[in-house]
Amino acid sequence: MKRTKSKDHSKSAPRAAQPGTAWQTQDAEYAQEQARYADPIPSRNLILETLAQHEGPLTLDELVGAFGLGKLSQQEALSKRLVAMVREGQLVANRRGAYGPVTQMNLIAGVVQAHRDGFGFLIPDAGGKDVFLAPRQMRSLMNGDRVLVRVVGLDYKGRPEGVVAEVIERVSRSVVGRLHVERGVAYVIPDNPRVQQDLLIPADDLAGARHGQMVVAEIVEPPGNRTLPVGKVIEILGEHLAPGMEIEAAIRAHSLPNEWPDAVEREAAAIPDTVQPEQIEGREDLRQLPLMTIDGADARDFDDAVHARRERRGGWTLWVAIADVSAYVKPESPLDKEALRRGNSVYFPQRVIPMLPEKLSNGLCSLNPEVERLCMVCEMRVMPDGEVAKSRFYEAVMRSHARLIYEDVAAMLDEPAGELAQKRATIVPHLQVLDEVFSALFAARLRRGAIDFESTETRIVFSGERKIDRIVPVKRNRAHRLIEECMVAANVESAKLVEKHKLPNLYRVHEDPDAMKVGTLREFLALKGLSLGGGDKPKAGDFARVLEQAKTRPDLTLIQTVLLRTLMQARYSPANVGHFGLALTHYAHFTSPIRRYPDLLLHRAIKHALIKRRLLRRKPDFIYGAEQMEAFGTHCSMTERRADEATREVVTWLKCEYMSHRVGEEFDGIVSGVAPFGLFVELEGLYVDGLVHVATLKNDYYEFDDRAHRLSGSRSGMSHGLGDRLRVKLVRVNLDERKIDLELIRQISKAPAARRGPRSDSLQPQARQSRPEKSHSKPNSNPRKRR
Repeated sequence: MKRTKSKDHSKSAPRAAQPGTAWQTQDAEYAQEQARYADPIPSRNLILETLAQHEGPLTLDELVGAFGLGKLSQQEALSKRLVAMVREGQLVANRRGAYGPVTQMNLIAGVVQAHRDGFGFLIPDAGGKDVFLAPRQMRSLMNGDRVLVRVVGLDYKGRPEGVVAEVIERVSRSVVGRLHVERGVAYVIPDNPRVQQDLLIPADDLAGARHGQMVVAEIVEPPGNRTLPVGKVIEILGEHLAPGMEIEAAIRAHSLPNEWPDAVEREAAAIPDTVQPEQIEGREDLRQLPLMTIDGADARDFDDAVHARRERRGGWTLWVAIADVSAYVKPESPLDKEALRRGNSVYFPQRVIPMLPEKLSNGLCSLNPEVERLCMVCEMRVMPDGEVAKSRFYEAVMRSHARLIYEDVAAMLDEPAGELAQKRATIVPHLQVLDEVFSALFAARLRRGAIDFESTETRIVFSGERKIDRIVPVKRNRAHRLIEECMVAANVESAKLVEKHKLPNLYRVHEDPDAMKVGTLREFLALKGLSLGGGDKPKAGDFARVLEQAKTRPDLTLIQTVLLRTLMQARYSPANVGHFGLALTHYAHFTSPIRRYPDLLLHRAIKHALIKRRLLRRKPDFIYGAEQMEAFGTHCSMTERRADEATREVVTWLKCEYMSHRVGEEFDGIVSGVAPFGLFVELEGLYVDGLVHVATLKNDYYEFDDRAHRLSGSRSGMSHGLGDRLRVKLVRVNLDERKIDLELIRQISKAPAARRGPRSDSLQPQARQSRPEKSHSKPNSNPRKRR
């Protein structure tokens, strides 16, 4: 869109944002725009503010005049920015090409999340309540599409209900699924249950695929109100039950980047295999400090090492050394761009899709034993009461003195005179000092009132043919907790540092629970003879006291489940709102830059703070601004959820395949979830969930009580709820839909009835570890990675 007569724009344009004032003086982000462009243009925030001040939408020409942009390059850059803001749901363009803020045009921008039962939700970009989309609105949409929605009222559950005003972007470009050919008609049944429509495949676009094979099909025509989407096969994955097929399908269904671009491979190959002498210059030398890594037995990338020393005046000095990924991955390099695109490593059973190439993730950046490695160090002075009095960050070179696993460390701490401890006699004293630090840090955690959720971690044991042999529980021991406390302490200090220096950064935030959910929780606890303190805004300590009160009750698991469902999901944000579950005012992710991009960003911010400290007179600007950090937070939160969903789907598929050979058998189980459509039952000893559909419950009509989490018969008085033990029969396994259907045989016992207990606000904080946030982690090891 070329414009050669810029003076014409200024004649016809409305008044500028502030008459007589240059836009540069009004734009808080002008310095950042100057750094990015030779001819700066108004930032997105100033554009939104300017549009909000006018009575109606403004065209491109009117905005050019309002800002006084005389150069053609500025006008073209503004045009591209407006188009991008429309694409990202910040603006909407009307029929005459005028732009207005989405919020002022009564529209909400967001991403469609489809449900397998035909309806869906809009997840707003700006946060807030999800908007319900009825099945008729979902006919022309697919999961992941970005749309503008107008709220028209409330649905029968009191949720905001919307109608689609415009499709901003079709995100779904392909579908992974199983090809079916019946009577000459070919279609793909999507592997992702959120993709509701089957994909029609013309005969000429089968690309040789056969009935029953798993394929990837590109969408040629999106769905309409009365038509299914049409596609063509672009890749044949293989036979449906081939080993590893579930992972291949998940990778493609969730668009997980899993191949390295050529530029990334070239850059990685050019990096020397060992630490070079010039890289060590200017770093502190910690090669003689007995730092050690403590990880799971099957871990391959070691990104943290620890050591502690007693101090004569009391307390300890704690060193947490973290792999210095930022020394190798430079901003805007091919490695950096690909790491950002991936966002995090994805851990499937027996397979990992790393954020960084193996040369870095398992090689140069991994703190392998007895080799030199570059690291970022958080050195903390821990007082006897567990409070961190001061901390210092610096770049260093280290040499890990031992690679230890959790089970061995726990055994040596429990039995310091045992056989294993005698074999590692030089290490045991160092571990005992670390254990002292852990005890102090843990005591401080208890005083804060952090929440403790003790869930059962499981590990899948495979047979030689990569089929599930069994599923076993994984117990967290003192070594897990020791390392987690050290990592949390370093994460807290890093968050405080970047806030002190006022640097844009991503915090790991865990917001206060929703007031409506808290109200529902209080009603449930009242039925159990419990109460939640804290008034309208309970704190983490109030939740912790409920758990302490319930810890000796037989219905502890039930109470813990309901408490957990009340909490928000942790996410990344440039706004520091604290971490509710950990009861912390400052928290960020510093300790895993090999596998999480936000940690890499934080390392860069810390290094910038160190540079500013050395160069007191000349303070360079940080390479990232607030707007970029906002985008990073949204993207990294998305990649984390994407990894969660992909790994959960793979594990669910594996469990379905595992149970498909046991149809007809009977099992004991515990009700782990209740919904209007049925009961979710976890089979005892198998750690597999199945559904008893409400339609299969005999001889009565059952109603859902969301307060008590129960299904109750309207005539017989029979009821089934969370925590009940049932005898069930496995009647059906559907691999395509990942469903395990159960049939109720009888009720063995009910969850413990309500009983009157002491007031929750009179109890002391509970004495357990807190892991309130659920982020992706390696399923088979390292529970501490869930921080």
